[in-house]
Amino acid sequence: MSKAASHDNTPERLLALQTQFAGHIRDPQQVSAPQGIEDRRMAIYRDLFFKNLRNFISNGYPVLRSLYDYEQWDQLVRDFFVEHRCRTPLFPELSREFLRYIQEHRQGREGDPPFMLELAHYEWVELALKIEPAEPETIEANPEGDLLKESPVLSPVAWPLSYSFPVHRISKGFQPQEAPPEPTHLLVYRGRDENVHFMQINAVSRLLLDQMRSGEGATGRDMLGAVASAIGHPDPDALLTAGRELLAGWLAKDIVLGTRPAQA
Repeated sequence: MSKAASHDNTPERLLALQTQFAGHIRDPQQVSAPQGIEDRRMAIYRDLFFKNLRNFISNGYPVLRSLYDYEQWDQLVRDFFVEHRCRTPLFPELSREFLRYIQEHRQGREGDPPFMLELAHYEWVELALKIEPAEPETIEANPEGDLLKESPVLSPVAWPLSYSFPVHRISKGFQPQEAPPEPTHLLVYRGRDENVHFMQINAVSRLLLDQMRSGEGATGRDMLGAVASAIGHPDPDALLTAGRELLAGWLAKDIVLGTRPAQA
C-alpha cells in the first residue's frame, strides 16, 4: 500500500469525507459534493433523504402542508433540513424536531401564517399521544368512586390545551390573520380503543382539568368550589351540579379514570 493511499484512509480524512457528504445531502446548493463521486450516484442519496423527510413531515402535519403550494412546502422542509440540528436519532421523534425547528428558528418568516406554531403543535399532539408510553391501566383509581366526595384522577393521556387561534378549524379555506379575543380550549385524549380523540371545551372545563392536573388530591367538590370562586360564579350549587355531570361524562370516556381517597 502506498503512503498516499494510507494517508487518504486516516480517521481524519474519513471524518472530513463524511462531513462533506452529509453537508451536501442536507444543502446541495451551498455545499459541494465530495470529489470523485459521480453526481448520478449522489443524486440518488439527495433524493432519497429529502423525499423521505418531506413525506414524513407531510404526513405528520397534513393541515399545515395544505396551506403551502408544492414549491413553498419543499422550501420549508429544505429549510428545516438545513437549519435545524436534531437532538435525537429516533425516527418517531422527527415530528417533534420539526416542531422545535418552528419554535426555535422560524418565527415571523415571510409567507408563514401567524398561527403556524400553534397549528403545528396541535397537529404534533396527535402523534405524541399515540406514542406516549403512559398506560392508564397502570394508574390506581376506583372507577366506582364518588366523584365529588373523593379526588377524581385525570388520565395521563388526556391533555388540555389552549391556543390563541382556533387551530382545530384552520384549513386552506379558513386562515385567520389575527387571533380572536377569546382563546380556544381543547381536550385531546387517547381512548381505550388506542385512537386519539379531540373535543372543544370551555374555560370552566379547562380550569377544572387544571385542578385535577395539579395532583393536590382535593375532592371533586372542592375542585369545583375553587373553579366557582376563580370565575366568580353567582350560583356555586348550579356549577356543582353541572360539574358532577361533566366529571361523569369524562369518566365514561376514560378521560377521568376514577377516584382516589382525598388527602386531608
